[in-house]
Amino acid sequence: MTSRMSNPAAWGARLVCLAAVLLAGACLSGACQTDSGQATGDHERPPAPAAEDADRPAEKESPGPGAEAPKEPAPPQEPPWTPPRFTARQAERDRMVRTVRRYGLEDEAVLNALSAVPRHEFVPDRHQSSAYADTPLPIGHGQTISQPYIVAEMTRLLGLTEKSRVLEIGTGSGYQAAVLTEFTPHVFTIEIIEPLVRSAAERLKRLGYRVVQAKHADGYYGWAEEAPFDGIVVTCAVGEIPGPLVRQLAPGGRMVVPVGPPLSTQWLMLVEKDAQGAIRSRALMAVRFVPLVREDPSKK
Repeated sequence: MTSRMSNPAAWGARLVCLAAVLLAGACLSGACQTDSGQATGDHERPPAPAAEDADRPAEKESPGPGAEAPKEPAPPQEPPWTPPRFTARQAERDRMVRTVRRYGLEDEAVLNALSAVPRHEFVPDRHQSSAYADTPLPIGHGQTISQPYIVAEMTRLLGLTEKSRVLEIGTGSGYQAAVLTEFTPHVFTIEIIEPLVRSAAERLKRLGYRVVQAKHADGYYGWAEEAPFDGIVVTCAVGEIPGPLVRQLAPGGRMVVPVGPPLSTQWLMLVEKDAQGAIRSRALMAVRFVPLVREDPSKK
């Protein structure tokens, strides 16, 4: 037997209820979609990154307030300057130092510097027997290596420390520059006679005084690019104190310079610049130096 639907409206209502139950079950399992086609459920899925965003490298987070920024690695530092040491003819150097001490110079740092620097390395071969005599010696081109006592006294007057920047006018053989390196590695020296400055620079390098910077130029004008200087030592006589050198002297700095006519007695002058830039000078002793050369005679 076949049955017949006695109430079509009731059956339609049942079918609608059944469909609603099935749809609710599908939504609970996460399979239901909204009209926009995106899945719905208890948690929405984040949108997929755009192609251009996916290829972009991740940005580093900047440190928050109060956080320390990463430190840059420190550049490599040169080891502290240590002057070279020599044993050859040390007994002669010690005798020379005892002679200098008899003048009344008692600055142990200066005397130790003279004891350490091998003066014979800066003296021509024909004068090697007199290398440690307390006297100036010729080095060619009308120039001399200064008397050891004068080198010691001029060095003492500068009052150098390890941080001082010092300029020498008149490189000559390089001996005074080598003595200065016993106090500071910041040594600059100028010589107008090219063969002298070239040989002095080579000699200083060979002996290990690598910190000395030598320049071929007219010393009257100093070395403006490296100024100011805490100390300036002029190893040749000038008619008057050069203005450029005074200007290149740092506040609190000192300059030692022989002043007077050539081939005659001059006065060793101490020039001081105070913290406000005021200049004071005074004569210390009578000396005799070769004159400051303004034109390279080797080029004539």
